[in-house]
Amino acid sequence: MDFSFGVEDVGFREEARCWLAEHWGEGAGGAVDWAVRRSWERELGRGGWVGIGWDRAYGGFGNRAATLVQQVVWAEEYAAAGAPERVGHIGENLLAPTLIAYGDAAQRDRFLPSIARGEELWCQGYSEPGAGSDLAAVRTVAVRDGSVYRITGQKIWTSLAREADWIFVLARTDPGERRRRGLSFLLVPMGQSGRIEVRPIRQLTGTAEFNEVFFDGAVARAEHVVGGPGDGWRVATGLLALERGVSTLAQQVAFGRELDEVIGEAVRNGTADDPLLRDRLVRQWAELRVMRWNALRTLGSAAGDAGAPSVAKLLWAGWHQRLGELAMHVRGAGAASGPGDWSADAPYELDAAQRRFLFTRADTIYGGSDEIQRGIIAGRVLGLDGGRKR
Repeated sequence: MDFSFGVEDVGFREEARCWLAEHWGEGAGGAVDWAVRRSWERELGRGGWVGIGWDRAYGGFGNRAATLVQQVVWAEEYAAAGAPERVGHIGENLLAPTLIAYGDAAQRDRFLPSIARGEELWCQGYSEPGAGSDLAAVRTVAVRDGSVYRITGQKIWTSLAREADWIFVLARTDPGERRRRGLSFLLVPMGQSGRIEVRPIRQLTGTAEFNEVFFDGAVARAEHVVGGPGDGWRVATGLLALERGVSTLAQQVAFGRELDEVIGEAVRNGTADDPLLRDRLVRQWAELRVMRWNALRTLGSAAGDAGAPSVAKLLWAGWHQRLGELAMHVRGAGAASGPGDWSADAPYELDAAQRRFLFTRADTIYGGSDEIQRGIIAGRVLGLDGGRKR
């Protein structure tokens, strides 16, 4: 794919920069509360910056039908502006393309405009205890009851579950089938008191981005089964391929900012004079450039490359984890000291580098562990028996 920039792309980049400067502002990112983040999502919708690559027929406040190059431009400008992490990305980048590819007209008409306007937030109900990376082993059950399905079971590691309005759930609708057969992809409203319970999971960082979600007879309308009953595996795996796309390039811009912070710290405290550490810094920089060119190389053809998403996940997860370790090494013994006094009576505080180091321990697990990604490459690309689906 040709990623050379034309006049229209340069104009698009300038428009994106001006809009971000006016509505968010350089360096205004960081920790903001949920009310602000939801309000920001709606502001993005009013500016026509949600679903910019969708066909204009899919609603919102004016989709731009942006080219792939322009989508990359927007994602990189957004990251470079220091704007906050998106709370609508699951709906925009995962569910919406899935509905466009597998949903029917009624489902697209119902859900795409509200996502484009930043009005409804989504979370993803895939992983379960005992069925994390092994997605085909899900045990959550959905039983047809007239015009609805009643759902019973548990999901885990569910990001944004406390704030989401809807959840898409992979559940077993045919108990007589096993593994990939008999699964369905359901769209479920979260606001079902007594039928859906969300429990936050406290992590090493002291925060709780992930959650457990319990379903006790939760209701999903029958018309909200994407792809039809029993077609959940095809839809769910199609969605997983969408997780590694344009957003990967924006992620790399954020990674570059983090690497610059580590390099700056090394220069300030003199550890950059250590030739071994300097070699590690240069290696991190070089690997980040390789990730960018690999992402650009595969972006236009990833849908037809079964191994591209898994290779991308392996590359960035390991890189980011090593960056967290490197940041602690640059700081030396001071890495063990928090920004405030730690005591048994108060929750410990962490600075940004310490939180990054602890959180990146999970990078090689969530979103499909390294072992699962290597198995996919072995089976789907290399054709090895050990990687084939059972």
